[in-house]
Amino acid sequence: MDSKLFTQAIVKFLAGVVLVGALLFLPAWTLNYWQAWLLVGILFVPMFVAGLILMKKNPDLLRKRLNAKEEQGEQKAVVALSGLMFLAAFILAGLNERFQWIPLPAWISWVAAGVFLIAYALYAEVLRENVYLSRTIEVQENQKVIDTGLYGVVRHPMYMSTLLLFLAMPLVLGSILSFAVMLLYIPIIAKRIRNEENVLEEGLDGYVEYKKKVKYKVIPYIW
Repeated sequence: MDSKLFTQAIVKFLAGVVLVGALLFLPAWTLNYWQAWLLVGILFVPMFVAGLILMKKNPDLLRKRLNAKEEQGEQKAVVALSGLMFLAAFILAGLNERFQWIPLPAWISWVAAGVFLIAYALYAEVLRENVYLSRTIEVQENQKVIDTGLYGVVRHPMYMSTLLLFLAMPLVLGSILSFAVMLLYIPIIAKRIRNEENVLEEGLDGYVEYKKKVKYKVIPYIW
């Protein structure tokens, strides 16, 4: 096992737990926020398990995803907007819990948690199917077009899974206000996909033909 990679992964994982916890529990001003504990559990337990699997099976992919930094200015703006969206949604969810602005029934949180876990499973399948998957927009050496499995259904199954993940999160937290904020993810990924497909068309052999074969980008028969 690569001890340096393991240490880097653990540090980033713990930093993520602390950051998400702070963004939820401080605005709520209580630890008695069961929806926040539910989200922390379904978010970070599978993430930890997936990290261990990648550490053993595909450390290069884990390394790429930990160290990825966008080089293009347009994509840096997309990442920044996504970060602001998450900050606003999590803080708003905590405040909604604190002041009980628009409380949602408990069953909505549990149903959303189920959707979240299904989306997590889809994300894991995308990682399994595409060894070239990166957090940045780039064409890698020896990269080939993947057109089977989920990639035979939509061209961007990673964004399909993250869309489900991100829209489920605020409902797990019991906040319809945060859900409204998270809807901003749709134009954000639309912008990212446009840029990503331009890069792939220019640098990846067969991608233009793949676009003709698989019509839908994110949601079958819709988008």
